Amino acid sequence: MFLTILGFILVVLGFSASRFSERMERMRAGLIFLGGAFLLLGLALSTVVQVGVGQVGVQTLFGKVQPRLLYPGLNVVNPLVDVTRFDTRTQNYTMSAQHGEGAQAGDDAIRVLSADGLEVVIDLTVLYHVVPAQAPRILATIGEDYQDKIVRAISRTRIRDNAVYYDAVALYSTRREEFQTRILAAIEKDFRTNGLQLDQLLIRNIQLPQSVKRSIESKISAEQDAQKMQFVLQKEKQEAERKRVEAQGIADYQRIVNTELSDKLLQYETIKANQAIATSPNAKVIIMGGGRGPTPQLLLGDK
Repeated sequence: MFLTILGFILVVLGFSASRFSERMERMRAGLIFLGGAFLLLGLALSTVVQVGVGQVGVQTLFGKVQPRLLYPGLNVVNPLVDVTRFDTRTQNYTMSAQHGEGAQAGDDAIRVLSADGLEVVIDLTVLYHVVPAQAPRILATIGEDYQDKIVRAISRTRIRDNAVYYDAVALYSTRREEFQTRILAAIEKDFRTNGLQLDQLLIRNIQLPQSVKRSIESKISAEQDAQKMQFVLQKEKQEAERKRVEAQGIADYQRIVNTELSDKLLQYETIKANQAIATSPNAKVIIMGGGRGPTPQLLLGDK
């Protein structure tokens, strides 16, 4: 466009050179030729527009959006149109409490009220892309700042609308996945209505109030203590059962011995034991007997 304007100015100066001075009159032909060259070159360049990879171009002529899209590469267009490029690749919009992580500076996390009236802080990442065929409609009805008007506004609103159905602890633990699925469906529907496609919704972090955190930590500690005590009780029960079985075995042994052993059997076993000792090479003198029974007394010398 600059070359076109410059060429037009030079052509006008060339045709009006005689009005300024004789020197300008002598440069008249050169000015007209140079201006014509710039004018043609500017017009030629303004009819060719390059669209980058992962983009589409939307044409605007005299304030009216044209339906024909421009795709990646070189495109021949009307030199009077303005071309707005839209990125159709997956884009990331993060709202986080951590400074430097989100799309906006500072604490940009989403603060919601749960069903039990507690404030919960949610860090969220939205992955989405512009539907190429919907780019002209987005430019006409929303504008180039669709990220703030649609992505940010709808995501924050739908999360607040759905968080009221869950308790704070449930959002943090047992029903987190259900909550994510629910807001995913709601946001995806609104995005589609506005020409965007939601690719993924990531709940990065859910921060509970400090009072709730302390309650959860106390509960977990109590549960761990209870499990430890249960283990100790189980171990003591097993030890008691072992001792009971041991005592029962000793009692059964004593009952069998008292019932089945007789005096004759004891005398017989005594004789066998003494006989084994007497035949030992270390045996010197063995005296048997001395009791009440009829066991004989024997005196054996050394071999």
